[in-house]
Amino acid sequence: MEPSISLHGRKFKPFILNADIEKAIDAVAIRLNADYAHVQEADAPVLFCTLNGAVLFMAELLKRIQFPCVVKAAKLSSYEGTHSTGVVKAETPLSGMEGKDVIVVEDIVDTGNTIQAVIDLLQAAGASRVRICTLLLKPEVYKKAIPLDYVAMEIPNRFIVGFGLDYDELGRNNKDIYVLDE
Repeated sequence: MEPSISLHGRKFKPFILNADIEKAIDAVAIRLNADYAHVQEADAPVLFCTLNGAVLFMAELLKRIQFPCVVKAAKLSSYEGTHSTGVVKAETPLSGMEGKDVIVVEDIVDTGNTIQAVIDLLQAAGASRVRICTLLLKPEVYKKAIPLDYVAMEIPNRFIVGFGLDYDELGRNNKDIYVLDE
């Protein structure tokens, strides 16, 4: 792990090592595999990746999934700089969700606004059931009553980058996670 990184003139320090991220993903995959062990191809759930942040989490999760599944993705955004705008924008149309069990694969859940918007979009697209699988959760700022079915790690309310998470599109390619050094 780099001692620190700089993005857009701001310094980020080490926060979560990749080895710890991998262990957390292993644990989530074990739970998913147990819950979906009975699934046949005809009933394969849709693993729905929220782009771009969840790409690395989705890739690692797919390596561990042992049940039939369909993979779909859509670009959604709610951040500008280091803060959420509170408004979720869907930049990709949703299709192929009619009557499907959908597992939303998300990089991070903070206020829950994005999760609420994703659920609303998927239900409007005809999903029969929507479950949430997130790499990271900030429980102190989560404001929704929506159950999060699979949470890999809980973290404090800090701004982070790496392992798919960005700061104005930079920093996603770091295998470890870094926190803003204020």
